[in-house]
Amino acid sequence: MTDELDPRPEDLKQRVWESIQRDELPPRDDRGRMRVVMNNLVLHLHPSKVAKPTLKFTYTWGLGGLSLLLVALLAATGVMLMFVYTPSPATAYQDMLRLQTEVWFGQLIRNLHHWSGNLLVIVAFLHLLRVFFTGGFRAPREFNWILGVGLLLLVVGANFTGYLLPWDQLAYWAVTVGSSLLSYIPLIGEALRNFLLGGPEVGAATLTNFYGLHVAILPLTLMAIVSFHIWRVRKDTLTIPHTLDGKVDGAEGGQIEKVTTLPHLVSREMVFALVMTGVILLWSVWVNAPLEAAANPDHSPNPAKAAWYFMGLQELLLHFHPLFGAIIIPGLGLGALILLPYQRFDLSAEGVWFRSKKGRQMAVVGMITAMIAVPAFVVLDEYVLDLPGMLPSLPTLISNGWLPLAALLLLLIGYYDGIKRLFKASACETRQSVFVLLVTSFIVLTIIGVAFRGEGMALMLPWEVL
Repeated sequence: MTDELDPRPEDLKQRVWESIQRDELPPRDDRGRMRVVMNNLVLHLHPSKVAKPTLKFTYTWGLGGLSLLLVALLAATGVMLMFVYTPSPATAYQDMLRLQTEVWFGQLIRNLHHWSGNLLVIVAFLHLLRVFFTGGFRAPREFNWILGVGLLLLVVGANFTGYLLPWDQLAYWAVTVGSSLLSYIPLIGEALRNFLLGGPEVGAATLTNFYGLHVAILPLTLMAIVSFHIWRVRKDTLTIPHTLDGKVDGAEGGQIEKVTTLPHLVSREMVFALVMTGVILLWSVWVNAPLEAAANPDHSPNPAKAAWYFMGLQELLLHFHPLFGAIIIPGLGLGALILLPYQRFDLSAEGVWFRSKKGRQMAVVGMITAMIAVPAFVVLDEYVLDLPGMLPSLPTLISNGWLPLAALLLLLIGYYDGIKRLFKASACETRQSVFVLLVTSFIVLTIIGVAFRGEGMALMLPWEVL
């Protein structure tokens, strides 16, 4: 028996609360706010203090946070959908119908899941562009850039595997077309495709494989890399926004003020998350996720298109030998994307949107060039140029592969050299212009594939296609 008194409060409710929340709420001073951030499971992903200029919304546009919000929405709605869905060709489509007509808020939950998944592809892509255009990938953030590229691929993979689950005509044939891209990989392509599909064609085994990838393997991998990605962002710190004249944007007297994460950053994140959740909810109320007739392996739609984020690749296949359109050109693009942060970077351009005033002008030139040149090349190849027909003695691998690729690389080198001389620009600014040219080209190809390809994949006007 001891005479020492228990130091805990007399009130039982207060003792229970303190066993859950150890820090004082609301905190009285900055030290208390920093302690709350460090001791909180979610908030400790942030540093306890951040540079005030980084809070400027038009610097980050909240794209990283919006990606996390969408992942959370996808996880929550995905778990609910699992209660009514069975990954079998005999039941999958009926489950979709039952979800829409018999389950309370089933249609809304499916809409939220569908649109959040599609929006995540766009937001993750825009986040990657934002980091590039503000120089956020320079040392010591090179590896985090590569992690970001990997996350974007995982997001696309998660979308692609989920695309099949409704088991309707749209899903079945989009996955058939999309998975056919794998078969063009030399030596292992066909075996890899068969392994993924569980056989030579899309069927019951494919649905089981895609379901397992979609609900377990890809989400777990995504969450593991996202956690590492955020940890690296915290360790490497955010870049500080600068104006064109090199001054810190939003700093008074050149001094960079630091503020506590709570409430300055957390309050902004909460407001933004609530607004975006409301926007996605409203969109999901008004616009239903597509659901066509049940999958019919014996009846292919005309045209059979891949998912919209693969339409740029499908469009490339119409103009190049499959090995080049599906493997070599995308592989070169991905390799260049990974090597970008290891190129020499103008340190004075870090935190400046598009590097400099000259960089902005060159970016516009790159964008306009792609918007004019890509449709022109597509029309030229569609109606005028027929390289395999003009060079019948050459294998199509050369006439429709190596030759057009070499011509495009020469044009790209010519563009790099020409615009660098014209603007008397640095290598950093010129690389950015080429990057804009290539990204815009891929977007234009995607738009052509989605909106201008009709029956037989012939070029048509959008109102004849959509």
